[in-house]
Amino acid sequence: MIKPSQHISVWNASSFFFSVTTTMRRTDRHGTANSVKKLVEAALACHKLREVEVIMYYVGVDVGTGSVRAALVDSVGRILKKSTNAIKTWNPETDYYQQSSEDIWRCCCKVIREVTEEVPSSEVKGIGFDATCSLVAVDVDGLPISVSKNGEKEQNVILWMDHRARNEADFINSTHHQVLKYVGGKISLEMETPKILWLKNNLPHKTFWNKVGRFFDLPDFLTWKATNALSRSLCTVVCKWTYCAERSSGGHWDRSYFESIGLGDLSVNDWSAIGNEILQPGQSCGNGLSKNAAQEMGLVVGTPVATSLIDAHAGGLGMIGVGLKDLTNFKNRLVMIGGTSTCHMLLSDEEVFVDGVWGPYYGAMVPGMWLLEGGQSATGKLIDHVISNHPAFKDLKIPDGRRPEDCLNELLVKMAADRGLDTIDRLTEDFHVYPDFHGNRSPVADPTLKGMVVGLTLSTDLENLALIYLATIQALCYGTKHIIESMEKNGGRSLSVQDILVCGGLGQNGVFLQSQANVMGLPVCTSTENDPVLIGSAMLAAAASSVECYPFSLRNAIVTMASNAHSIQPSLDVKKFHNKKYMVYLKMLEHQNMYKSIMSKNQ
Repeated sequence: MIKPSQHISVWNASSFFFSVTTTMRRTDRHGTANSVKKLVEAALACHKLREVEVIMYYVGVDVGTGSVRAALVDSVGRILKKSTNAIKTWNPETDYYQQSSEDIWRCCCKVIREVTEEVPSSEVKGIGFDATCSLVAVDVDGLPISVSKNGEKEQNVILWMDHRARNEADFINSTHHQVLKYVGGKISLEMETPKILWLKNNLPHKTFWNKVGRFFDLPDFLTWKATNALSRSLCTVVCKWTYCAERSSGGHWDRSYFESIGLGDLSVNDWSAIGNEILQPGQSCGNGLSKNAAQEMGLVVGTPVATSLIDAHAGGLGMIGVGLKDLTNFKNRLVMIGGTSTCHMLLSDEEVFVDGVWGPYYGAMVPGMWLLEGGQSATGKLIDHVISNHPAFKDLKIPDGRRPEDCLNELLVKMAADRGLDTIDRLTEDFHVYPDFHGNRSPVADPTLKGMVVGLTLSTDLENLALIYLATIQALCYGTKHIIESMEKNGGRSLSVQDILVCGGLGQNGVFLQSQANVMGLPVCTSTENDPVLIGSAMLAAAASSVECYPFSLRNAIVTMASNAHSIQPSLDVKKFHNKKYMVYLKMLEHQNMYKSIMSKNQ
């Protein structure tokens, strides 16, 4: 049975807010209702304020690559109930990945119903959505319009990891337009304008371009379905659509950019096809839940719906306050959201440009701050690929409730002990992996790069699988080191990384976490609450439903709802070992480019 959460509705008394929420979070976050009540009463007595008990629940919804998840979250960031539902993905050919917005929406409504079924709908105070940065196309009536070559109507979503638009991205980059400086100098084929250009160039105008009504980033599609409001999130349009956000004037679409790449017609009717009302993450959308959406979810009409975030940015929001000592300073903390791919989020008060790193994006995650976003295109997916395609995978005995990684992590410990090694790190002394099997997002920004392996033998046993698995994890960690070095080289002290925070699937892998700490020589922290992405979306919901003015509502939600940290300390004994392995990593990158140059001569 879900226990009511307690909340004090004195949001605009900042001294009260910080004393109560900080004490609750740091002393007895998972304590009983009575202990929370005692803390609250003490703070109230100190500040001579009257206690007002209000039951408040928020729903966070996360649409990932393969599933939709929802969580019921209380006002101090505790997840009370979760639900998950798989979504369909079509992969008709290499590099093509398509989904259905209607399938995704049905799954959203289903999981929301499931997590709220035990509480009165009137006590659900807000909903926050996050989703992958996938492209959704609808016709003039708001119905799905196919993005498939074969015209399957329900397949109206180009998944974020779809790489069909390589030629279009190359063409856009050849223009060297000034907006490209906000995406590290090169637009990614995973962003939306190359994908839209592919649709215009490759699908019949009669059946697609002349009939398409609107394009949405998936997070914005969800808020539209929930509220009928056509507003877009500053996060999505700045990070994936080249919208120009500015500290002073708010922002604008650059008409010259769209005209230069052949998409000038998107500016018709004041940019209505891609959005002309841009809201900041956490601001309330429209009039809240529409009648139809409320019926589908089993909630109250008008329930506040927050302006959304991209899924990685929701993870960043949910993690940036984890274990924070200075409650006003979000700088120098690198957040890694590691799932199918990994995003590297770093906030700054200054506008700093880094080649090969997306951004800086103003206000894209935390109000009033610039965001830099590095990334690796395949991380969790690469680990899965390496494990499942090895000949010995069929021999790996995986107990119920455990993952293949858990078994391999245990095997690595045994292998190190058998060989008289003090740590598993040294098992890969003569085995090296370069991890860009799906291209390089940052800091090289080259989608044509491939994976590399050095040290193969004829062995195909489980120990060989464990070795390749460990070398792959280490290679991913060197990729993160490469990204961090690029940021720090360009930004100096303002981009100096002092803390590394990890969430997502990689945050549940002890070998990955320890490897990342060892490679960087820095502590790596995870959240004691097991799903910061969902908490990040719930923070949006709390901000949208707050009586306090934006942006204070979102900043306060970050501090109130962030969890404590679990810290993994680096082993300094292997620092020299990893420095040498990192040199090998950089040489492998250099050699791959050398090999491409050799093979391209005299063709």
